[in-house]
Amino acid sequence: MIDIKALRENPELFKQAAEKKRMKVDIDAFLELDAQYREQKSTFENLRAEQNAVSKEIPKLKGDEKGAKLEEMKSLSASVKQEESSLKELEQNWQKILCTIPSIPLEKVPDGKDDTENVEVRKVGDLPTYNFKVRDHVEIGKALDLFDVERGVKVAGARNYFLKGDGALLQHAVLALAIDLLRKKGYTLFDPPIIVKYDAMFGTSYFPGGEEQAYHLDERDDDSYLIGTSEVSVCSYHADEVLDLEGLPKRYAGLSPCFRREAGTYGKDTHGLYRVHQFYKVEQVVVCEADPEVSAALHTELLTNAEEMMQMLELPYRVVDVCGGDIGIGQVYKNDIEAWMPSREGYSETHSCSTFYDFQARRLNMKYKDRDGKKQFCHTLNNTCIASPRILIPLLEVHQQEDGSVRIPEALQPFMQGRSEITAA
Repeated sequence: MIDIKALRENPELFKQAAEKKRMKVDIDAFLELDAQYREQKSTFENLRAEQNAVSKEIPKLKGDEKGAKLEEMKSLSASVKQEESSLKELEQNWQKILCTIPSIPLEKVPDGKDDTENVEVRKVGDLPTYNFKVRDHVEIGKALDLFDVERGVKVAGARNYFLKGDGALLQHAVLALAIDLLRKKGYTLFDPPIIVKYDAMFGTSYFPGGEEQAYHLDERDDDSYLIGTSEVSVCSYHADEVLDLEGLPKRYAGLSPCFRREAGTYGKDTHGLYRVHQFYKVEQVVVCEADPEVSAALHTELLTNAEEMMQMLELPYRVVDVCGGDIGIGQVYKNDIEAWMPSREGYSETHSCSTFYDFQARRLNMKYKDRDGKKQFCHTLNNTCIASPRILIPLLEVHQQEDGSVRIPEALQPFMQGRSEITAA
């Protein structure tokens, strides 16, 4: 949620933010509604104050004077009830539109309409070369019996799969490596709820606007949703709390299965494991004080952790600055990491590192006491440390060998029973 006071004081900045993020919102129309809402709220509060004053007078009166005040009280009560109903309706509309106003991106966020206009920051690692015919991850998976997409579709529908044997072991090895990396860096591990309430989805800014991507449970659990990332649960952990400055930043790592409907992607990325409904992630979440320099340093830390993970997996990748048109409503800055995937003949996104400033904390009502004892909204950040099975695509393709086996990176070997290769049974 944006700071409404900041919007009232400098609406032009928010108009520019909406334009840069390619989000359609009429700031002027909202400010007119805001003025109407504030006037209605003032009218209601004045009437209620008058009602309370009369209520206190009545016990002190007698006779005709008391009767007159009772009639006045009856009229005031009717007016208060009517004004309260009007205010509630106005407030609902005010709140609905306020939730669509984006945060102000940092100046360094590049301009651009979508992910095709993200800006490369750096490339790391040499692209692999082969003296044999390169196979994609689906061919490799079938040859080594690592996963079964056909039976996944049979059992659960499109974009589903079974990982099996060494495929399942490889996924858990990757997750274990990520957990080990973050644990050594002092991150607290969470195994969080994967079913959350609407408030958690709203608080982390996935709702409103992302409902079509979420799995909503049925009418028996109407306020319950499956998470698409443990960011939702872990970031909501301190909702409605006031934290101690001395305890910040909070560094958390959430391991969870994740679920996304992939609405609107019919016919897109249907081959293999790239875009699926169910996956696992180790997600980094940080809660810190409201200081841009602190946020920037922590953003770099989260990004570095993910890059270390890619380097341990011995995968070539690039880092991009995400452009305004590809950035979310609450994010003020975002980097993606894209791994080289031979079958796709390019780099494809595997990680997203996001800084939100106080956007999520305002929705979650998550505060801390600053050095002067004043309550401030926290800043929040998050970044994938690893997501699977998408990361299995470059792992299998980049490390494939001429004899049909797949080399296991050295850092993964302790989590793969000490083996250096995956071979056919």
